[in-house]
Amino acid sequence: MPADDPRIRRTRARLRSAVLELAGARDPDSITVAEIAQLAGVNRATVYVHYRDRDDLVLDAMETAVAELAADAARCPYREPGPVPASLIALFEHIGERAGLYRRMLGPYGSARFRARLHEALAAGLDDPFAAGSRPPGHDDVPPEIHAHHVAGALVGIATYWLGEHPPRPAADIAAAAWSLVR
Repeated sequence: MPADDPRIRRTRARLRSAVLELAGARDPDSITVAEIAQLAGVNRATVYVHYRDRDDLVLDAMETAVAELAADAARCPYREPGPVPASLIALFEHIGERAGLYRRMLGPYGSARFRARLHEALAAGLDDPFAAGSRPPGHDDVPPEIHAHHVAGALVGIATYWLGEHPPRPAADIAAAAWSLVR
């Protein structure tokens, strides 16, 4: 079947969602294919139709989550004054909905590889808009790639701090604080 078949997309989305849910509760290395299949509502053989192995599926799920965050960050109109952009609120809502996963991956015993991948994806997503002039006013003398890494680092740091709050403030509030700082 072609990869753009809606059934394939739905099945892969369910598998990725199951992995992210399980990874939010415990170490991704301890998750089994059987558990993923059961939570996704498919049989084990279906997992192997779509992925080489469990690690391939875990990597795809994590990369998809990171890509969603990077897309939200890139959609922010950094040059425009005004209220907090919906895409920045969506970025923090995404993190909040998967707080267990991000807390585990970005926390003190988390994955340095995941943190670095998240930072790189955010910076890469911001680099093109910043190069095209979408940077906050007053920073035209800073090379776009440096500014992109600065904002990416700020977003990862703010998200990490927010995930450690008990109780965490609403996503819209943390997005407003982040917007104030990165603009």
